[in-house]
Amino acid sequence: MKEIQNLFRPPLQALLTEKIGDRWNKLQEIRCRTNQQLELCFDDTTEWIETSFMNADDARFMLNQLSDFSLYALENELREGYITIAGGHRIGLSGQVNTEGGMVKALKHISSFNIRIAKAKPGAANKIMPSLYHFNGSCRHTLVIGPPKSGKTTILRDIVRTLSTGWQQYPALKTAVVDERSEIGGSINGVPQHDLGRRTDIMDACPKADGLMMLIRSMSPDVIVADEIGSERDVQALMEALHAGVTIVCSVHGDSLESIRHRPSLRPLFEHKVFERIVILKKGTSPGVVQALLDTASPAGVNG
Repeated sequence: MKEIQNLFRPPLQALLTEKIGDRWNKLQEIRCRTNQQLELCFDDTTEWIETSFMNADDARFMLNQLSDFSLYALENELREGYITIAGGHRIGLSGQVNTEGGMVKALKHISSFNIRIAKAKPGAANKIMPSLYHFNGSCRHTLVIGPPKSGKTTILRDIVRTLSTGWQQYPALKTAVVDERSEIGGSINGVPQHDLGRRTDIMDACPKADGLMMLIRSMSPDVIVADEIGSERDVQALMEALHAGVTIVCSVHGDSLESIRHRPSLRPLFEHKVFERIVILKKGTSPGVVQALLDTASPAGVNG
């Protein structure tokens, strides 16, 4: 976790390292607010570093580390409100917003940083994998639903790894990933740092709608994977992939199936009954806990 420790000036870095100890595998977030104590969110508890506050110099140092001393280079990321660093860790930002014509133009005077720890968990999708395969070894169209911090990306990453490597009697499939936020692969210079399997091709830091079409044209995948779909353009591109004969596996923010079924941008996917399997994750102390696995052709569901 050196890439995270390096975001802090030496005094805070030492305190942080001592407080976390050997619990990095249980750490979900480090929340840093100017003139406040550092907040550490673990799987099962929340703690604070009470002996020190993050001051303006600490915040400036962190921002310089994130931007490599060139905020202009991160203009788009700052507008979106987050930056992804090596290892796939996402740094959420908040502060004063500049608007132009009613649209967000820039984020400045940043006062809060939310460091979300990316952790690969091989085997996280093992329980659901049997239901994601057809008898002939192809993958079913699958949607993963979950609220923030429920482990959507963790599950999706392991589905990618498993499909691309092969599982039990099923062969490895050509798997393409559109990793718009660089969270699935945690890529550096286009090369995934997480294990995504031997037959995975990735389009890193690319808008989903564009990346989906580029991968279909260039990599002839069996399966195409995208994290956190939501816009009409995303859905249109997914429908194009479907018509091209490619299996789609994707995730979306939501607490339940009902909460997203009638969302206007996602409606075409449900009207066309695209998904054969729907995985609903539970928000709890441990990311990646499956609350329900639904077979859309069967009201009784699958495995509960």
